[in-house]
Amino acid sequence: MATATLHPFLHKFNAEDYYRMAEIGVLQWDTGIELLDGKIYDRSDGTLHRFSVKDYYRLAEAGVLRPDARVELVDGRIIDMSPIGPLHGGVVKRLIRFFNQYPQGRWLLTVQDPVHLEDHSEPEPDVMLLKPSEDDYTSRHPKPTDVFLLIEVSDSTVETDREVKLPVYARAGIVEVWIVNLADGALEVYRGSHESGYADTLVLHEGDSIAPALFPDAVIDVAQLLRR
Repeated sequence: MATATLHPFLHKFNAEDYYRMAEIGVLQWDTGIELLDGKIYDRSDGTLHRFSVKDYYRLAEAGVLRPDARVELVDGRIIDMSPIGPLHGGVVKRLIRFFNQYPQGRWLLTVQDPVHLEDHSEPEPDVMLLKPSEDDYTSRHPKPTDVFLLIEVSDSTVETDREVKLPVYARAGIVEVWIVNLADGALEVYRGSHESGYADTLVLHEGDSIAPALFPDAVIDVAQLLRR
């Protein structure tokens, strides 16, 4: 029996979903898998089964992931995204207003759009500053080399963002990540990505200010960002 620790935000599947995955070829019966408490495990080592981006889209096309499901794929795991409360939504709107005040053409601002990190990860961060693209990324999702800055706004998800998503962002080479930690009233800044994490970490509070490393003139006041 699998004994791996479950993350509270992992998406749960039922038996109907499980058999449907086998029907469409996402799961292979001869690979040793099992459904336990809504999670799919590899029996050989008790670890959670990892889904690829291709699997992820096939699950959506087959209706296993419902059209209204708020999920994202991170390191092979399908994670349920928390409902967006007023404070979370308001801080995202402040970030949009702040970055939109700068001249067009320096970056492309996106909100809760996918970024294709690698074959097993396609998360949907709250905000990204991207390299401008002639087709506005209509032919593909952005890749790590397209990302100037990635921002996650976290309330109940701060542990997931720090412990699950941040290492994936680092391995993919996302150059700068901000976590707006609403619970602690802090802005966490991560720079200098490498295989095992980020070389530089800053934790900022009221009275501090910060700008993206690539755009030092775009200075944001932490107190104004976090005010309630």
